[in-house]
Amino acid sequence: MSRTYRDEAVVLRTHDLGEADRILTLLTREHGQVRAVAKGVRRTQSRFGARLEPFGVIDVQIHPGRSLDIVTQVDTLAPHGRELMADYSLFTTATAIVETAARLTEEEREASPQQYLLLTGALAALARRRHAATLVLDSYILRALAVAGWAPSFAECAQCGSDGQLRAFSAPMGGAVCGDCRPPGSAAPAPETFELLGALLSGDWDVADASHERSRRESSGLVAVFLQWHLERQLRSLRHVDRGHVA
Repeated sequence: MSRTYRDEAVVLRTHDLGEADRILTLLTREHGQVRAVAKGVRRTQSRFGARLEPFGVIDVQIHPGRSLDIVTQVDTLAPHGRELMADYSLFTTATAIVETAARLTEEEREASPQQYLLLTGALAALARRRHAATLVLDSYILRALAVAGWAPSFAECAQCGSDGQLRAFSAPMGGAVCGDCRPPGSAAPAPETFELLGALLSGDWDVADASHERSRRESSGLVAVFLQWHLERQLRSLRHVDRGHVA
């Protein structure tokens, strides 16, 4: 790529560079994950430093560079960072969401408009407090994994396809399993938890919003296990998520 390009993007994370510059990791709509430097943005007179905060949705113009691209122009589309960084529960949840996005789109320049739209939708729902923060997080993780090709099964046995009584959950097998397929040591969630997990995956917010705290906590644990299995590593930010805020 040799010519300047423009795209929508979410700021996933930032790192200071030198005395005045900042390196940005962006998830763009059409160009996948991009690393770029914003020169001079840490100076008080910077024209667009405040527009490049984490969680923000921006319209950005970028010039390709040798090792890092260069941000040349930025317009704010949705300043979610202001709202999300003002509340600890929202901040920790948003951090886990963007880390998940970063892990699932690690291949630079590989476009994934679906992943981008899922991310912007989750951040908007979180910033506008449409649902409990942990429900937004778990729904995002399940749907993002599905887009990546790892859709879990909650309505039928992930091993044999039976739609009978589901008695256990196994990340290696792909989700819910029946009594005949249940591997030793697997978790045995309540039926209400499977119902909630299915609602979070499908986006049935009437069911999700009506769920009880016990089901939410159990489902969050299973979502974390499922994510870790497919990423083959722990998500560092998940351990800091404030799960005491359920509504």
